[in-house]
Amino acid sequence: MKLRLVVCGLLGVAVLSLAGFGAWIAMLPPKPAAAVAPPIPRDEAAATLAALKPGKRARPVIAIIGINNATEVTDYLMPTGILRRADVADVVAVATKNGPVKLYPALTVQPDATAAEFDARHPDGADYVVVPAMEPENDPAALEWIRAQAAKGATIISVCAGAKVVSETGLLDGKRATTHWYYLDGMLEAHPTIRYVANRRMVVDDRVATTTGITASMPAMLTLIEAIAGREKAETVARELGVTHWDARHASEAFRFNRPFAVTVLGNVLAFWKREEFGIKLMPGMDEVSLALVADAWSRTYRSEALTFAAAADPITTRNGVRIIPDRVAARWPADQLLQGNDDQPPAQALHHALQQIMTRYGARTADAVAMQLEYPWNGSSR
Repeated sequence: MKLRLVVCGLLGVAVLSLAGFGAWIAMLPPKPAAAVAPPIPRDEAAATLAALKPGKRARPVIAIIGINNATEVTDYLMPTGILRRADVADVVAVATKNGPVKLYPALTVQPDATAAEFDARHPDGADYVVVPAMEPENDPAALEWIRAQAAKGATIISVCAGAKVVSETGLLDGKRATTHWYYLDGMLEAHPTIRYVANRRMVVDDRVATTTGITASMPAMLTLIEAIAGREKAETVARELGVTHWDARHASEAFRFNRPFAVTVLGNVLAFWKREEFGIKLMPGMDEVSLALVADAWSRTYRSEALTFAAAADPITTRNGVRIIPDRVAARWPADQLLQGNDDQPPAQALHHALQQIMTRYGARTADAVAMQLEYPWNGSSR
């Protein structure tokens, strides 16, 4: 996301005016107090499921759209992996153009089809279109395709800052919505008719669904599975993922730009000579959800980045058919900078485990900063 660019800009301001920058830091609010997410009323939960019911096919077609130069990694891979694991729909990873999709802040994948190829195979359109965060959020080809799919009756589901993309199509005008905490004000300023709904991981309004931060795609996809195939199927998938409960509850007040976050991120950026490269070995059949979460987390510390490697340059196919292109061709990686894909534990625990490792290596504040970026309710339980 553009947070990295913002941080670099703030760093420049700090160098030019240390006194003024220090005053700005002092004006930021402290870390928010722990907040309790309010429960979701039963009628609201039922209305959400009803709004997400498939309308075209008994077995829906779900397209997950990305632009080739920059699409958020977990937003793109988590819905793909979870929905394919459920096997309740035909799930197609789509790109606006030919070639690989460069995900940020880590990983590169080979999509299943271009938007044009998808249209040729499914002229009546998808049942659902999942929209990740993208840079830029106003890519003309992506916006045109999303509008066309909506016009054919697809339900549009944005993940995290993917709501900014959907807002650029005009499909959110006058609707209730949410998005990642960092981008909320900007989206509402650009599109003032959007009605923000606080304390919700997922908001559905007239065939357009929006979600909060990056990690919201897990409960959102379980909700979609429940809408398509029923509660029992969703519970089965949740157990496989390691999820004990899911719904739209969210404590919005726990996520906002604050002084410890700013100081930690800028301090890590300033310590550029300490930056590390960690390797993740690509293995056939590895879980793409765990892979995405681990790579995403380690690439958001501002102290490190995660790179994938394999013995050959050919794409490696994951558990649910995602083709990952290695960043490096290498037989091995230094042992002290080798990350595991965490396939030995349920995917839902992969991020928590990664945050614990980040905390051990870089401290609690860096782990907190990563969790804030992912909008993940992390309390540093291993402190």
